[in-house]
Amino acid sequence: MAYPASLLITRAWVLSGIVSRNMQGVQGNQSSDGLFLLNELLDIKSADITLIPYFKHTDLALIAGQEMYFVPGLVSLETMTFNIGTVRYAMRASLRTEFFGDSRALDIQSLPYEWYFERVLGGANIYVYFVPQQNYDANLNGKYALTDVTLGTDLTTVYDPFYIAYLRYALAQYMCNYYDMPFSLENQKMLSSIIVKLQNVSPPDLSLRKSSTLNRRRGINYGDVNIGHSWRP
Repeated sequence: MAYPASLLITRAWVLSGIVSRNMQGVQGNQSSDGLFLLNELLDIKSADITLIPYFKHTDLALIAGQEMYFVPGLVSLETMTFNIGTVRYAMRASLRTEFFGDSRALDIQSLPYEWYFERVLGGANIYVYFVPQQNYDANLNGKYALTDVTLGTDLTTVYDPFYIAYLRYALAQYMCNYYDMPFSLENQKMLSSIIVKLQNVSPPDLSLRKSSTLNRRRGINYGDVNIGHSWRP
């Protein structure tokens, strides 16, 4: 069954208490105001990625000699790998101070083993090191910004029913703030309960990989780069 954004907006106005279910419907500018507030709410989720429950697997073409890549709409990157033929190779996430502050050779083109993710206007920049010496197909796993909707957008084609329910309560609260009116305590409790559940839908992977000090294998050095091209037997 279709669930247009206009229906969500109407139900959010009623839930907010600003519009009575039986006495009146959505009138005047309330429909357009509701759409504006809904899209603004969706945009705010780009800053609160824990309330974006969906991860996406997308592809990125790494180009020989190119260090930086802009990815529209990307707000969080959890993993990145690249392919050589039918084999997938891991890449390591780097911190800002490590990627831009550590000493390193800048004129080497080899296998890209390290990446750094940086939010920018409209998406994210991804930096890789080493700069690829040939083209590779990379694999991204992250979260993307929620897209704006129109009054006729069928929300069931974009979001699960549980997320539409969350948007109804969140939008109702947002409407109350917009009109400087109180949001009922019971509705606030329900919204808080839904938020807790949403944060457990796709939580970040906080698992750690332990490195042994007894491991004889060391990091990549100039011999690996210039002779083995980052490969070891």
